[in-house]
Amino acid sequence: MKQQELTVTGMTCASCSARIEKVVGRLPGVSLASVNLATERLNVQFDESHTTLDDITKAVAGAGYGIAETTAARRVMFPIEGMTCASCTARIEKVVGRLAGVQSVAVNLATEKANIAYDPSRVRLSEIKQAITDAGYTPREIDAGDTVDQDAERKEREIRSMWRKFIVSAAASVPLLYLAMGHMVPGLRLPLPGFLDPMMHPLAFALAQLLLVLPAVAAGSRFYRVGARALWHRAPNMDSLIAIGTAAALGYSLYSTARIAAGDPVAVSGLYYETAAVIITLILLGKTLETVSKGRTSQAIKKLMGLTPKIAIVVHDGRESEIPVAEVEAGDLVRVRPGGKVPVDGEVVEGHTTVDESMLTGESIPVEKQVGDPVTGASINGNGSIVFRATRVGADTALAQIIRLVEQAQGSKAPIARLADVVSGWFVPVVMLIAAAAAGAWWISGQSFAFGMTIFTSVLVIACPCALGLATPTAIMVGTGRGAERGILFKGGAALEETHRVRTVVLDKTGTVTEGRPVVTETIVTDGLDDRGLLALAAAVERGSEHPLGEAVVRRAGELGLPVPRADAFKALPGRGVEARVDGRPVLLGNAILMAERGIRTGTLAARADELSARGRTPMFVAVDGKAEGIVAVADVPRPTSAAAIRRLKDQGLEVVMLTGDNRRTAEAIAAEVGVDRVLAGVLPGGKADAVKSIQAGGRKVAMVGDGINDAAALAQADVGIAIGSGTDVAIESADVVLMRGDLADVAGAIALSRAVIRNIRQNLFWAFFYNVIGIPIAAGILHVFGGPLLNPIFAAAAMSLSSVSVVTNALRLRRFSPR
Repeated sequence: MKQQELTVTGMTCASCSARIEKVVGRLPGVSLASVNLATERLNVQFDESHTTLDDITKAVAGAGYGIAETTAARRVMFPIEGMTCASCTARIEKVVGRLAGVQSVAVNLATEKANIAYDPSRVRLSEIKQAITDAGYTPREIDAGDTVDQDAERKEREIRSMWRKFIVSAAASVPLLYLAMGHMVPGLRLPLPGFLDPMMHPLAFALAQLLLVLPAVAAGSRFYRVGARALWHRAPNMDSLIAIGTAAALGYSLYSTARIAAGDPVAVSGLYYETAAVIITLILLGKTLETVSKGRTSQAIKKLMGLTPKIAIVVHDGRESEIPVAEVEAGDLVRVRPGGKVPVDGEVVEGHTTVDESMLTGESIPVEKQVGDPVTGASINGNGSIVFRATRVGADTALAQIIRLVEQAQGSKAPIARLADVVSGWFVPVVMLIAAAAAGAWWISGQSFAFGMTIFTSVLVIACPCALGLATPTAIMVGTGRGAERGILFKGGAALEETHRVRTVVLDKTGTVTEGRPVVTETIVTDGLDDRGLLALAAAVERGSEHPLGEAVVRRAGELGLPVPRADAFKALPGRGVEARVDGRPVLLGNAILMAERGIRTGTLAARADELSARGRTPMFVAVDGKAEGIVAVADVPRPTSAAAIRRLKDQGLEVVMLTGDNRRTAEAIAAEVGVDRVLAGVLPGGKADAVKSIQAGGRKVAMVGDGINDAAALAQADVGIAIGSGTDVAIESADVVLMRGDLADVAGAIALSRAVIRNIRQNLFWAFFYNVIGIPIAAGILHVFGGPLLNPIFAAAAMSLSSVSVVTNALRLRRFSPR
């Protein structure tokens, strides 16, 4: 399915947008037509084999509207500083999304990056950056040339800074808490110096607290700076809540201090300096732990980015020289010494070795490489020395594509996050109204100003938009990163979410369930020749053949090291077999029809041939001097892991269907061998998409598993297209999920990972919503109405910090997920 955003002209009201959605939605192959009247954008998802952009343009024109001419959209992703919660991401998405020419914008709180698609002819990147700046945030440069180490160093500096601020705040808060509350602890009555006795020296008591709170306020100055800026732009965020809540406590405390100085010692009971300081301390601790945890969510992508070697050994005119990998050009000859890393993708032209490709496929067993075999950048060479010709360099290498794919997936949003996005846009303003309303209600009911201020501060501080904003992206980041480590690549959050809904898995037979090439499975002989002699004779005849079955015979003889005699007078007999003379003797190799034509009696071999055919083999009779000497059976056999993988899919409650162009007899033999219950046989390549569509018509979500090349139409038709055993551009383009290994077991792994991630997201969203739904009423004093306790703002701050950390920590559990 292709997704396109188009600019519609001529709309004036909601009826216009509804009309366009209706006419476009009627077109064949259109699965989604959504019009945004404010941005004048039509978002349409359609099957290009049924509907084209011209068809959509004509339909819109027929409804009385137009499609503006657009240029190719440019997509950029750049870091943004200053975001603290879901309200920040919602604000940035809103202001950037309003710009004419911006087609889509998704801001990820966990990665602190914005993914923006825009039309360069209508809006400049500088305007987008300015809009972000005007909203109160700081966009960093896109191409800052950051390496993995520099990025990690920047994060480390940020974490060290946050720890320092926490320590400063804690160092001030602990003695302040002791001074303010120690003498009030029942049963302890912790001692205070006489000159700080609140009964005897209330002003000294108040001024000492004021001096102690100042370092904590300085350490948390960011909350006031960012929070005030967000309020100024009418987009309050978490910092605004903290700033208002603690400022209220500080302001009332300063007022009480002034009253004490004016001669009112009773005002000493209105000091709340310790509340502000401890709130700042606890939230600094929570944000620090959250930042540390968020850094761990992106470890997978950092590992991938750190795999590329920095230096390559290039061979030119017989001389070797070391150059930076970035300077390697396609066509260069590159040497890799034992134990070295392959710098770019290429093809071996000299030498033999084994290569560890676990970074690409997740498979720990080294792969043998010889002349003509492909090698992948960042894989690790074994004990041999090889020279290869570079074929793909820079951003075109397989590793670069994987990194790009994982980054896109981690920066994308899953549809399940929509509710949180909607809530985030209104969350902070609503919380501020609730806080004001709750405080006002208590004042009206006769409670003191201090009581109402406690309620006001508690509601502001306990509310946590951070948990809402982190619930989905952290799980997606960890899940997609874990998948990449195992060779399972999701193209985005939508693909990750859709995979867990799959109920039917359609498997292409050739190359997916089976090896994809015929091999010799059995040799059956009579009394004349032994197995090796029969196979050598058959290979001698087939050496002149280009038929895949003949190639399988010749390949097997070579694997066994058989001496193959010379043949002459070779002749192909289409549809029946081949004939030749070997050592002067006439030899026939072919099917039962050929034997019958030449009057050769097959005797008991005929029954064995029928038995082999029933098991999905292709039996080829071998006759010498007019006498049948045996049978060589050839078949495209199942992969060794297919039966176990299909059994696991069925254990997951999935229906497994095998799709093939083979005849039903052969297909059912393979299906019985691997455990597939349902077979769609005789399906031509052009009919695979229709076969998938027929299953979808039954209301089932379908995953199509193929090689990503000849199954492209079916992969696009399926709800989830899974390309297996291929890291090619075609596979990545046509599929929603790419499995870098040729192991069918990874299909079950991908589905299991998707289910685990969505389950984790639901847990995170539940606790984020539950925490706020329960916490805010308690902070507002609902329990106190029924004689229960009143929530202290300090405990509210601790709960708020804990909620964000718990969401990220829960997402980090996915790092231990094993898709096997």
